[in-house]
Amino acid sequence: MRAVKMAPAGGLARGPWVPLAVLALLALLARAALALTERYPALSLFQQERHRQRHGPAAEWAEQYSAECDSSFLHFHESDCDIGGSSSCESILSLNTEKILSQAKLLAEQKRFPFATDNDNTNEELAIAYVLIGNGLYDEAIRHFSTMLQEEPELVSAIYGRGIAYGKKGLHDMKNAELALFELSRVISLEPDHPEVFEQRAEILSPLGRISEALSDLTKAIQLQPSARLYRHRGTLYFISEDYATAHEDFQRSLELNKNQPIAMLYKGLTFFHRGLLKEAIESFKEALKQKADFIDAYKSLGQAYRELGNFDAATESFQKALLLNQNHVQTLQLKGMMLYHHGSLDEALKNFKRCLQLEPYNEVCQYMKGLSHVAMGQFYEGIKAQTKVMLNDPLPGQKASPEYLKVKYLREYSRYLHAHLDTPLTEYNTDTDLPGNFKDHWAKNLPFLIENYEEQPGLQPHIKDVLFQNFESYKPDVQELICVADHLGSMMQYETPGFLPNKRIHRAMGLATLEVMQAVQRTWANSKVRMNGKTRLMQWRDMFDIAVKWRRIADPDQPVLWLDQMPARSLSRGFNNHINLIRGQVINMRYLEYFEKILHFIKDRILVYHGANNPKGLLEVREALEKVHKVEDLLPIMKFNSKTRDGFTVNTKVPSLKDQGKEYDGFTITITGDKVGNILFSVETQTTEERTQLYHAEIDALYKDLTAKGKILILSAELGEVDAVCNLILSLVYYFYNLMPLSRGSSVIAYSVIMGALMASGKEVSGKIPKGKASIKISKYISSLVDFEAMTAPGSEAFTKIARSWMNLKSISPSYKSLPSVSETFPTLRTMIEVLNTDSSHCLKKTIVVV
Repeated sequence: MRAVKMAPAGGLARGPWVPLAVLALLALLARAALALTERYPALSLFQQERHRQRHGPAAEWAEQYSAECDSSFLHFHESDCDIGGSSSCESILSLNTEKILSQAKLLAEQKRFPFATDNDNTNEELAIAYVLIGNGLYDEAIRHFSTMLQEEPELVSAIYGRGIAYGKKGLHDMKNAELALFELSRVISLEPDHPEVFEQRAEILSPLGRISEALSDLTKAIQLQPSARLYRHRGTLYFISEDYATAHEDFQRSLELNKNQPIAMLYKGLTFFHRGLLKEAIESFKEALKQKADFIDAYKSLGQAYRELGNFDAATESFQKALLLNQNHVQTLQLKGMMLYHHGSLDEALKNFKRCLQLEPYNEVCQYMKGLSHVAMGQFYEGIKAQTKVMLNDPLPGQKASPEYLKVKYLREYSRYLHAHLDTPLTEYNTDTDLPGNFKDHWAKNLPFLIENYEEQPGLQPHIKDVLFQNFESYKPDVQELICVADHLGSMMQYETPGFLPNKRIHRAMGLATLEVMQAVQRTWANSKVRMNGKTRLMQWRDMFDIAVKWRRIADPDQPVLWLDQMPARSLSRGFNNHINLIRGQVINMRYLEYFEKILHFIKDRILVYHGANNPKGLLEVREALEKVHKVEDLLPIMKFNSKTRDGFTVNTKVPSLKDQGKEYDGFTITITGDKVGNILFSVETQTTEERTQLYHAEIDALYKDLTAKGKILILSAELGEVDAVCNLILSLVYYFYNLMPLSRGSSVIAYSVIMGALMASGKEVSGKIPKGKASIKISKYISSLVDFEAMTAPGSEAFTKIARSWMNLKSISPSYKSLPSVSETFPTLRTMIEVLNTDSSHCLKKTIVVV
């Protein structure tokens, strides 16, 4: 660092080394020494500051480790210390006065502090104050610097040091932050060509949320003297701001200047991860691990990337390696537990959440997930106890409530409702009519629990016991066979696309739903009645879907699977939006990434149709422009028509009626908006209003009536033509269900289980798996891996039916299905449903499933 010429501070008589100002501090240091022995362990100043204040939210993804002795919070000289450590990386913490003076002398002689002067005596005084900072004696350091500044008001090193000390006192106190910024700004006005001061000021600004100012300072520092560290720091702020493309550029520049930076490589991988480029992210995480084999955060991030790919085994291996390095790593325990929960391995998930809470008793995520896991397994007493702990953790004034805090009261109320109905026959009550309308509305919309005149569900009733674990062997052989068949059928519904983790609990639930739908439809076609919601009657189409709804609800009680037309009238009149963000800013919804190309083609077609009708003269120009568009965001510069927003446009789909030829219903809306820096909002939504719902219901009613009539004929005569007609009616009916989106959650898997069950009732079984996406598409450019999106973007029910049948590979059903026991009679209550979802299914792998 360049020495700064300063006039010697006058008026003080000095001996060979011991300045008079030191003597005034000796008594204070002696009194403080004992108290500081426990406060400051033998860690370097760099380590403490890095873990305590570095980068704010970014610390969640990447811990800074002591090997990087490049703290910008307190620069002495630019150091080239290595991982093994060196004299420049050693701790300067000491509480012995003699050692402090010795360290200060060494600092002064080597001028290893910012803005050293040409005056040895001044340097001696400055060094003492910097050593005081290193010992955590910030107030004493400030007083020492202030004394020097009284005599020499523009002593840059003292101004800088006082700013550092204010910052290290704690930015939670705005007064400290303001004083630190004031002092650093003074330094910049006096010495505008020092990059470390701009970097230091950025370090103060960023935790205060003043990111744009921090970025400006880091950019100035880079202009003065580019370095790997500066690019990495600026990239981190871009990352926090969700500008992943720009962050990636900075991390890449940083790595070009110094390739051996595991932290920069990790962040580079995270910029890929958040843009949906999972394979590139995985490669970056692996490269970070080559550079630092014990890098826990790289293993943790690698596990998350594999989880998003749906690769459970690889994700488990990565999380386990992180925990082998540190079995108490809370974030890994939390993430692994959540993955296990969403894989359907609730027992294993609970172990991780409990360990997490041993280490961090107030961890809201682990506490919430612990309560949820217990409830899902039927352990309501432990579950509600954990939920109550989350409820008691009120956010501080001005603090934003966590998602878990916002959700937990809904979960507790629903848990109480489930517990009260554990042993009530499922045919005798209806969740959608039992739960209060405003409760359902707020829960589905994820609103704060502010419901006027709400009457809480009754507390747990002691005579209703928790669900006990049921061994697989305790079920009769035919029920065991039923469970194994359900597991197989459920696995057929799995999306093989990034973002969809296989969930064996959901698989079993929806497999059982499929079999129950099959059995119920067969009884209906044979003129038998069903008992639903306390009434015995002929089955309607909603009853068919309600079978799947009840299984989906109990498989994961965290999600409100509710009929939207059963919401309060006021909510329906305003419209209830099912909204999916495909891209928000630069954050890509990886579940739908493979689908973007198809939606882009769909939008282009709609644009050409619009211009053909409204702007025929400009059609050729628009067509030529659209041919150059290869990404959704490329549409923004050329499309300003039909715009509901200044910087974007919307495209509305229409759904043709089968009942009334020539009539069309509102489908869904695609919205694309953007800003000048490249952030876009690309979303789809359906608005469920009462009028729209009635139109779709009329269409589905007509199809179901026709289906029932043809199904009854099919029972008597299994001719090929009748079977095909029934299959087409089933797919057409579900086509309108998908476009209506009548449920708050879970519409896709619920509809698909109804497809499979109703087809089985007709004598046909789905043997083909859902395609993997565009990489596996050979039959049609319109096939995608997401059945609900396929229905929503198909030009009509016939097109959807044709495409679906092309990969379903329908084959004749095995007679063995007829011998399976009745699902509704075998599992007539919530207790029996939870028992069968809890039971271990590993035995099924050893059995031969007779129907497959």
